[in-house]
Amino acid sequence: MADHIAGKVAVVTGAASGFGALVATMLAGRGAHVVAADVDEEGLARTAEEVRAAGGSVLARATDVTDRADMVATAAEAVQRFGAIDVLVNSAGTMPLAFFADHERAGHAWDRCIDVNLRGVLNGIVAVHDQMIAQGRGHVVNLSSIYGNVAVVGSAVYSATKAAVNVLSESLRAESQGRIKVTVVKPTGVPGTGLGATMVNGEAMVGLLGQNLASFSEHAAVVFGDEDTPERAALTDADDIRYWALSPEELAAQIVYVVDQPWGVSISDITVRASGDQYLF
Repeated sequence: MADHIAGKVAVVTGAASGFGALVATMLAGRGAHVVAADVDEEGLARTAEEVRAAGGSVLARATDVTDRADMVATAAEAVQRFGAIDVLVNSAGTMPLAFFADHERAGHAWDRCIDVNLRGVLNGIVAVHDQMIAQGRGHVVNLSSIYGNVAVVGSAVYSATKAAVNVLSESLRAESQGRIKVTVVKPTGVPGTGLGATMVNGEAMVGLLGQNLASFSEHAAVVFGDEDTPERAALTDADDIRYWALSPEELAAQIVYVVDQPWGVSISDITVRASGDQYLF
């Protein structure tokens, strides 16, 4: 099979942890020159060390995606170091699920969510846009969510940011057809990324689980419990149809898949879910 990753220059935000780190490592492992960007300098250093230990090419730059000038500077350093920017993966994000009634304790987290999930994606696009247009080709991959598909209780702010990512992405695609291809990746739950730690109120998951909430809790107890059982083995096996929740590695592999396409082929929208997940949308 043809390889459409080797030699590409890919900027990956949120690269200090979670699937951002995995995507950066996987792309470098396939021969891409990776620019790893994240506000977490310590985690960023770990990602860069892993990439280099595996023989990959990486430039790690501490970057605050909410600061447009900082993101522009990262893009400029990428061009200076590698001569181009072929791919941008906007994967930095937070998920502060909460009800409107939680506003006093959720307010700061909501502000951060808007800054990272919406402004951060916009800043990433702006930072690479002119370079990609000048090159005559580029690829922007934006991480959205199934939460951006429909309004549900307990996720007003998070869902709004992801819906905005969908609109930003489609607008960019329409404006730059034939020069920049755009992919929106919509994962379901990926517990291993640590994104759940940014939730303000765990009960707010009811909006996306509905009548499956009780069953979801039962499955979670099995998956994250200490006892090894046949049920747990099935729910955590990606080769089993009952596979219950995506691993970060599985999601990262799908992100790498959309990058590994000929320039003339664009996977514009992809929803990635475990076949046995219990989310309604």
